[in-house]
Amino acid sequence: MLKTLVTAMLPILEIRGAIPVGVASGLDPWLAFAVGFVGNMLPIPILILLTRKVIEWLKKHNVLVKLTAWLENKGSKGAQKVQRYSFWGLFILVAIPLPGTGAWTGALVASLLDMRLKRALPAIAMGVAVAGLIVLLVTYGVISAGSLI
Repeated sequence: MLKTLVTAMLPILEIRGAIPVGVASGLDPWLAFAVGFVGNMLPIPILILLTRKVIEWLKKHNVLVKLTAWLENKGSKGAQKVQRYSFWGLFILVAIPLPGTGAWTGALVASLLDMRLKRALPAIAMGVAVAGLIVLLVTYGVISAGSLI
C-alpha cells in the first residue's frame, strides 16, 4: 500500500501510475484507487500555495534559470486553456489522463493564475477522481480480459 501511496505522490505518475502499481501489488482495485487519490492530493495544497513564490524567488536570485523558464512555459501552456473556463478548465486539464496533465500540472497552472486554494483544490480533486476512475476502469478491464484468456 505504501508503494501505491508514494507512486501517487510523484509528478508524472500520480494516480495514473498508482492504480496499476497497487493492483499489481495485490491491492483491491478500489483500495488502490482510494490510496492513489489520497497520495495524489497530499502535495497539491502545498504546490498551489508555494509554486508562484518559489518561481519568483528563483527568478529574483537568478537560480535555476532554465528550470524556472521551463516551469513557467509548462504552466502558461495549460493556463491559456484553463483561464477562460477557470474552475471547469482546471478540472478538465486534470481529469484527462494523458501525459503532461494531472494534479501537479493543475497545481502549477492554478498557482500561475493566482487561483485561490478554495477554488482550485476542489477542481483538482474532482479531476483526479475522474482520471482515477478512467484508469481504474482500464486497469480492471485489462485484469478481466486477462482472466478470460
